[in-house]
Amino acid sequence: MNGFFRLLAAAVMAALVVPLAAQQDAPMRGNTPVAPQGVPVPPLPTAPVRYETAEGQTIRVSVYARGFQNPWSMAFVSDDTILVAERGGAIKAIRNGVVDPKPVPGAPVAVGSGLSGTDLALHPDFERNHVVYISYTKPLAPPAGAAPPAAAPPVAVPPAAAPPVAAGRDGRGAAPPAAPGAGRGGRGAGQATTLAVARATWDGKGFTGTRDIFVGEGGSGGPIVFGGDGMLYVAHGGGDTQTLKSLGGKILRLTDEGKVPPDNPFVGRADARPEIFTMGHRTFLRMAKHPLTGAIWQIENGPNGGDEVNILAPGANYGWPLVSLGRTYAGPWQGPFTKEGFRDPIVYWMPAIAVSSIAFYTGDRLPKWKGDVFVSGMRYGEIPGTGQLHRILINKNLEELRRESLLVDLRRRIRDVKQGRDGLLYLLTDEADAVMLRIEPAE
Repeated sequence: MNGFFRLLAAAVMAALVVPLAAQQDAPMRGNTPVAPQGVPVPPLPTAPVRYETAEGQTIRVSVYARGFQNPWSMAFVSDDTILVAERGGAIKAIRNGVVDPKPVPGAPVAVGSGLSGTDLALHPDFERNHVVYISYTKPLAPPAGAAPPAAAPPVAVPPAAAPPVAAGRDGRGAAPPAAPGAGRGGRGAGQATTLAVARATWDGKGFTGTRDIFVGEGGSGGPIVFGGDGMLYVAHGGGDTQTLKSLGGKILRLTDEGKVPPDNPFVGRADARPEIFTMGHRTFLRMAKHPLTGAIWQIENGPNGGDEVNILAPGANYGWPLVSLGRTYAGPWQGPFTKEGFRDPIVYWMPAIAVSSIAFYTGDRLPKWKGDVFVSGMRYGEIPGTGQLHRILINKNLEELRRESLLVDLRRRIRDVKQGRDGLLYLLTDEADAVMLRIEPAE
């Protein structure tokens, strides 16, 4: 019997060793695996496509507009006009489904940088004041002949909150990092740039009165959103995510004029920047205001897996790089999944879908989706050609009940998803020759 068990043990060990020896070595670029060629992406259908979905909401998907170069965000400024901001900074107008190929005049001078882009947010009182906010990548040395917007005024903070260093609103704060520590892959841009947020008035044809209200500490453009409290939330990438002495890897909370609200969580602390609302973020892809609570929901990419949806809470630390639900690009786990003192996500992905935007559906045109959360993704499991849209059903306690993958067969990188004024859903694909898709009820 002893001989039998020895033979059995040897056989088990052999069964374990042979598969390990048979594993392929993925080609690496530094510590990052080289992406495979991916799945072929078919041409978009020329006619609307009908889909039967899980909740019984039958939909029709069609191309609404064409003619964008790597668009990043959109804003619905009237019933017949949509603004689309491209990664490189151009902002185009769609009027009644027709794209004006010329960028609208008056936008700030911007450049494409890394994986960040140009985001748009409408003032809470937009219907009266027509004010639009533009987060963009500001070149520290503008192209020859270009006139940048007026410089931001000096930082205005409550007297008790004067920070020990300049806030960097005019670009003279902490020197921009050469390679951001927070950001998918940690890659920085070659040109010296910084995050900036401009405020402008939309007159129906272009922007007027464009001026910076906030200039950051290096990095590049990222998401912005107004919360239910009327404050502007600004995501600032780069830097040390775990120190309160710099803005990198933090989400900031500002007034609509770029000033520091007196009730920010770190106001009055000599060891912290008063603009900071939350910290410990890896990347910033998009934020959205919850339609009932007014709280900000934020999405960010993990490294190799571990994409997240977070609900922002004043002063909270979301853990990067000390905790993560993802692996490093080389394969080992980034760290523990959770740890006391850090805020956990309410939704996560493993494998990742490369989350890119988030929206709440509140309309009546797609009634079986009312109240659901939509998150767009650009690839599944690190495989190109696998972009999709996820619908997430949550309960009244804001807990996930189920999720559904949509538009998988289109295989498009989906950069943005938003609800239009007409109660339909609109998507932007992320390509050199990108399109806007529209989701409407089939009947």
